[in-house]
Amino acid sequence: MKKVITYGTFDLLHWGHINLLRRAKELGDYLIVGLSSDEFNQIKNKKSYHSYENRKMILEAIRYVDEVIPEHNWEQKIEDVQKHNIDVFVMGDDWKGKFDYLKEYCEVVYLPRTVGISTSKIKNDLFSVK
Repeated sequence: MKKVITYGTFDLLHWGHINLLRRAKELGDYLIVGLSSDEFNQIKNKKSYHSYENRKMILEAIRYVDEVIPEHNWEQKIEDVQKHNIDVFVMGDDWKGKFDYLKEYCEVVYLPRTVGISTSKIKNDLFSVK
């Protein structure tokens, strides 16, 4: 079985997230999502609308996702890859090159982002609505 892992906050889920998850799943048989914990989001200075538990529940309902694990810090990726016997590490291409150090442990793939959508765009659009 070929295992794939990706990471993210996945707050305000949108079709760009779904596209990433679908394409990641197409690279293997089993997709694990490392989901940023609420505590890790604070470290990253990110504020999520939904709590970790609610984001986890939403991700677990998506047919492409086989398992959701918590992401507590930047450094845990090597441990996760080894612990879960990961074959392919996937991230959006806005992270291109940032995780090349994982090539020692698995294949690293950067997928193109979906044009025209992002959580930041959604937040900006919502704040501009009167």
